[in-house]
Amino acid sequence: MSALLEVAGLSKSFGGVRAVAEVGFQVAAGELLALIGPNGAGKSTCFNMLNGQLAPDAGSVHLQGRSLIGLKPRQVWRMGVGRTFQITATFSSMTVRENVQVALLSHHGGLMRLVARAREAHVEEADQLLARVGMLEQADRPCSVLAYGDLKRLELAVALANRPRLLLMDEPTAGMAPRERVELMALAARIVREDHMGVLFTEHDMDVVFAHASRIIVLDRGRLIAEGNPAQVRANPDVQRIYLGSRH
Repeated sequence: MSALLEVAGLSKSFGGVRAVAEVGFQVAAGELLALIGPNGAGKSTCFNMLNGQLAPDAGSVHLQGRSLIGLKPRQVWRMGVGRTFQITATFSSMTVRENVQVALLSHHGGLMRLVARAREAHVEEADQLLARVGMLEQADRPCSVLAYGDLKRLELAVALANRPRLLLMDEPTAGMAPRERVELMALAARIVREDHMGVLFTEHDMDVVFAHASRIIVLDRGRLIAEGNPAQVRANPDVQRIYLGSRH
């Protein structure tokens, strides 16, 4: 598979602490790449450099040959990089459908115009996205009353609104019940296959990682210590010693 995202020599320090040190990897269209490691390994810092929230000290990030370095998050989003967050970010006072409509208005360039009938904008497209994530029946409900698992599904629909080529998912199943975790990642895997996009995700639930990741990369103290398919990473002695433990 050809590379969709190419990362090389990515580095970031905070004071005297090197959070990410010369990390490099690739994400191909159609694959789910898991980024794992113990707390403080540098996963969030790496994520934040990929979508423009942090500027790296060194290294390169290319999306289909175009550099993302120096771009702001909204510019990275415009280039086709979606993101979901560990803590869900939705407008609680709006309905499920309206949250997706806001994302669609931004994608279609409508947020900067006065839209007298914003609630009538892109209704069909919003409902199609909600149907994909199993949330159409709840389209008219306010987000404030949704269960946490449903908020995660809604956030995925919002992330898909700009038709991303690459989706960054930061702890997508955090706070969810075991069954909900399995269902959400199975849904994400299906969408990846259907849309032929690439996904980079961080996750602490190793059952989720080994069940759904195409490949896995492992960070420890900012450095890449292992990469490969789930079987290779599970058998890696350094990964077992530092992160997985004897249970795996």
